[in-house]
Amino acid sequence: MAKDIEVGGQGGFSAKDYQDPPPAPLIDAEEFGMWSFYRAIIAEFIATLLFLYITVLTVIGYKSQIDPTKGGDDCGGVGILGIAWAFGGMIFILVYCTAGISGGHINPAVTFGLFLARKVSLVRAIFYMAAQCLGAICGCGLVKAFQKTYYNSYGGGANELAIGYSKGTGLAAEIIGTFVLVYTVFSATDPKRNARDSHVPVLAPLPIGFAVFMVHLATIPITGTGINPARSFGAAVIYNQDKPWSDHWIFWVGPFIGAAIAAFYHQFILRAAGAKALGSFRSSSNI
Repeated sequence: MAKDIEVGGQGGFSAKDYQDPPPAPLIDAEEFGMWSFYRAIIAEFIATLLFLYITVLTVIGYKSQIDPTKGGDDCGGVGILGIAWAFGGMIFILVYCTAGISGGHINPAVTFGLFLARKVSLVRAIFYMAAQCLGAICGCGLVKAFQKTYYNSYGGGANELAIGYSKGTGLAAEIIGTFVLVYTVFSATDPKRNARDSHVPVLAPLPIGFAVFMVHLATIPITGTGINPARSFGAAVIYNQDKPWSDHWIFWVGPFIGAAIAAFYHQFILRAAGAKALGSFRSSSNI
């Protein structure tokens, strides 16, 4: 690979052995004429459907196994650890399967962060988010269709603020949790890291899945862990009860703020995009 040129800290230039992809256009009308665009949307829809189907089933199954009215106990079922593994494991699997087709977002917050970083166009971001939300609704709908009684009895896997926590605490949990996830996405897919650490076989879906797993361990007791507006939206639509809807704004505002902070931190602090642009401007003005 040909080496690119990067502005140095003292106004000089240094070679780099990686190539950053060009920024995505804000609106790319040509995408509408490409089958790869529609294929990616379908992949996001199916991936989010499968994600919600497996994870919500896991949550409902766990709650049914610890239900004392059915002979369950608090030590029964997969526990919070098992639920966290279900979410993290499914993200690992689905990102691995769809990364080469759509990028494996499966989350509007991830799409939003990548859009802010100019990794995807506005058109693609909007269609991805719509596909993700629709897929989440269908995934939860399948769970309810197969296990309606259990679904209605055990909360439908819907996110809501736990008793004893303020809305501010829930919002902070969602912001920080999503920051961890989106920051991991940026780091795991960074072309600079891939070039520098090419001798280390790092599979990008693995750290992303582990990030989801760890965040769930920390925030399930607070909000049930959203960090994915499509996941929260799909469950709220199908379960359709007052409590999840009254808290629902937390699961959009928090993840979007967390994603925006992660995008800014990675692009402008770690990758110093602002400093590089300023350095390039100063260098060209001195010519």
